[in-house]
Amino acid sequence: MNAIVPIERAKEFVYPNERQRVVVMGKTGSGKTQFGVWLLSEAPFQKQPYVILDYKRDNLIGATDRIRQIGLKELPKHPGVYVVRPMPEVDDDAVEQFLWKVWQRGKTGLYFDETYMLPRDGNSPALRALLTQGRSLRIPVIALTQRPAWVSRFVFSESEYYSYFHFNDQEDIKTARRWFPPGLVETRLPRYNSVWYDQDQDAAWVLQPVPDADTILDRLDDRLSVRRRAL
Repeated sequence: MNAIVPIERAKEFVYPNERQRVVVMGKTGSGKTQFGVWLLSEAPFQKQPYVILDYKRDNLIGATDRIRQIGLKELPKHPGVYVVRPMPEVDDDAVEQFLWKVWQRGKTGLYFDETYMLPRDGNSPALRALLTQGRSLRIPVIALTQRPAWVSRFVFSESEYYSYFHFNDQEDIKTARRWFPPGLVETRLPRYNSVWYDQDQDAAWVLQPVPDADTILDRLDDRLSVRRRAL
């Protein structure tokens, strides 16, 4: 990773912690899903549970049996990684109630594989509460979206980290541009490269492609197996 915006001095790349939010933006096929799962593989799920809302039935997420599938009426108590697989629109009420339960309890990470599929196209009251109050409640969020123009402004305004791959749609480019220092979104990068902006440090990097799927899954499996042995 190379700094492309050296603001005052070189800064250190930092992974999001158990209180922080990150939004990953990119069109289909840009590499955002693999990047999101890579971020998840490095998340502090040894401290608290992380729940994936997997609307797309993603093959990468489904490739390990160490991620335990749960229902929308179940809120995991123990650290680890869990997955629920809602039906778009059909399960909107149940998803909204699930998100309110996370808000009530706190100390639960959330991973959205496609944010605009959440209730009200990602503009639900529960999501807004999670995003605006999540830092104090220790509710980190990894939010992926291929259509940032459709997603609630709070997904962006409450995030500490922004990841940008590539878009062709001008509305999506315009939305992404609002959250990065000038010129970053316009930078044309090689395939699967991305721009990472750390708002707290006011620093940005160009990131080369993340590890391949097998390496990411091995990392998840290793960390989750250690957690299970501890239990």
